[in-house]
Amino acid sequence: MENIEERIHGKAPFLEKVASALGRERQSTVERPKWHHSPQERVLQHASADELVTVLEAQCQEIHTELVKTSSQKLREDLGRTIEAHGGGPIAYWNDQRFEEVQLADWLACDLPGDGIETFAWNDQQNEQSVKFCEQANIGITFTDCTLAESGTVMLCSGEGKGRSVSLLPATYIALIPKSTLVPRLTQAMDRLSEISDDEGKVPSCINWISGPSNSADIEMSLVVGVHGPIKATYVLIEDL
Repeated sequence: MENIEERIHGKAPFLEKVASALGRERQSTVERPKWHHSPQERVLQHASADELVTVLEAQCQEIHTELVKTSSQKLREDLGRTIEAHGGGPIAYWNDQRFEEVQLADWLACDLPGDGIETFAWNDQQNEQSVKFCEQANIGITFTDCTLAESGTVMLCSGEGKGRSVSLLPATYIALIPKSTLVPRLTQAMDRLSEISDDEGKVPSCINWISGPSNSADIEMSLVVGVHGPIKATYVLIEDL
């Protein structure tokens, strides 16, 4: 594989000149500093998974987001009720292996259409069609890669079959949250992102941080919910995943 430095014209001479001006040799590697104090890591440091759920539940009330707690066995039942409460389809969802693992893929693709609900799994090969469906969809459903209990923020990493439009364009957004991915705050979320990057050998091209429905208070500091994205949001916490 071509060295990235070889593709940047004049990089090496430039860095050599900077190092010379600083009176030292050019450094090829940089060691991460070791901080004596890391207060950001101590917030909720010893909280159990159940305690983090309690924190998340309280924060969801602040960000106008419903939290539904369920298990993998009851997921279809509780998700079905949530979909019905939000007015049904059309429904867009990620073409994500995790939907297969919890037996939602066939349910969304076959059973719900049998009830007259139009569904669509994101298709990277039909990007324009996928975006157009999301524009008209009532509900978008994705799994989350990490969820911050402190702020009620879900982290979504882009990838194959995981179109950004699914969480951004429909009127309602439903996030499926495995309890095992719940972390205290942004500090731990960045650690999780590093793990994902190490496992996949690359950083996701896009990372979305979503804290409930879209809102703005730009005009006279008056909060308006549903300005530039989903008007409603529901988090479905799967407690045994």
